[in-house]
Amino acid sequence: MSAYKRKRGGQAHADKIAKKGKIVAEENERAAETGDEKNEVTVPPPVSLGKWTNKERVLIFSSRGINFRTRHLMQDMRTMMPHSKADTKMDRKDKLFIVNEVCEMKNCNKCLFFEAKKKQDLYMWISNSPHGPSAKFLVQNIHTLAELKMTGNCLKGSRPLLSFDPKFDKEPHYALLKELFTQTFSTPRYHPKSQPFVDHVFTFTITDSRIWFRNYQIIEEDASLVEIGPRFVLNLIKLFQGSFGGPTLYENPSFQSPNMHRRQIRLAAAARVREKQMVKEMQKMKRTEAKEDLNRDVTADVFVTPAEEKPVRIETEAPAPKIPKKNKHKAFKRQRLARR
Repeated sequence: MSAYKRKRGGQAHADKIAKKGKIVAEENERAAETGDEKNEVTVPPPVSLGKWTNKERVLIFSSRGINFRTRHLMQDMRTMMPHSKADTKMDRKDKLFIVNEVCEMKNCNKCLFFEAKKKQDLYMWISNSPHGPSAKFLVQNIHTLAELKMTGNCLKGSRPLLSFDPKFDKEPHYALLKELFTQTFSTPRYHPKSQPFVDHVFTFTITDSRIWFRNYQIIEEDASLVEIGPRFVLNLIKLFQGSFGGPTLYENPSFQSPNMHRRQIRLAAAARVREKQMVKEMQKMKRTEAKEDLNRDVTADVFVTPAEEKPVRIETEAPAPKIPKKNKHKAFKRQRLARR
C-alpha cells in the first residue's frame, strides 16, 4: 500500500468517526427535544486527523575503521529510532562538512555520526544539519543489546519517553544538549514506521561530568522499569555553533584525550618498575653490608693504640760520606787461634 493510499485511508476513517459522532449528537438533541432518553454515549471526533507534521529524520552512519561493537551499537540505535536512516561508511580522508551534503541527499535534518580513530577510540557527533549547533563526544563503556542479554523487551517502533537529569536545566550548555537530544531521540508522532505505544524510557543522567545513557522498559502491571539496553557514556568535548564545525560555544575543561590517558598509564607503570628496581638494589646493598659485618671481629681493635705521628723532615743538603772502619774481627780471630 502506498503512502498516498494510507493517507487517504486514515482520512476516510477519521471522517467516518466524525460523521458518527455528529449523527449521535443530532439524535441526542432530537431525543432531548421530544423527551425520550436514550443511554447512548457520544464519541467526539479526534483532535488530530492523523497528519504527520513533525518531519524529523536522523541519519545514523559512521566512518571506516570502526570495530564490531560500534557496528552493533549503530544497529541498536537504528532499531530504537524508527525515524532514522542509514548510509554507507564515509572515508576517513574526507572532511566532516561533507556529512551535511549527505544529510541533504538523504533528506535528514539530524545526524548521528560515529568517528573511529586508531581502531580503539570512538567519537560521536550529534548535529542539527545544516545550520547547527553540533556537539562532539567521546563514547566510553559501550554495551550493546547482544552483550547485555537483559530480561526487558519492548515493541519495535514504539515511541519512547525522554527522562533528563535536573542538572540539564542548571547550566546553559547542558540546556542546549537537552534540546538537541530531545529533537534527535524522540520519535515523531504519527510517523509511518512508528507504533502508537509508549513502553520504554530513554534516560540521560549527568554523573562525573559525563552523560550516562540507559534504556528501560515500562512494565504495565506495576509501572516498574527494567533495563533493556544498549548503554554507553558520553564525555562532552566541544559544542560548536555550526554543523560539524564553526565557532566554539563550549569546551569541556576537564576532558582528557585518550592518548594522554594512555601516556599517563604508561608513565605510572614505568615509575612502578623503577621503584621496584630501586627497592631490589637497596635490599642487595643491605645484604652485602650484613655479610661484611659478620666476617670482621668487632673486638679485634680494642687494644690497638694509634702510633704517634712523626714530623716530616726534608733534607736539602747531601749527607756526609761515611768513614769506613777497620776490620777488627781478623785480629781477634788470630788471638783466638794463638791461645789454642
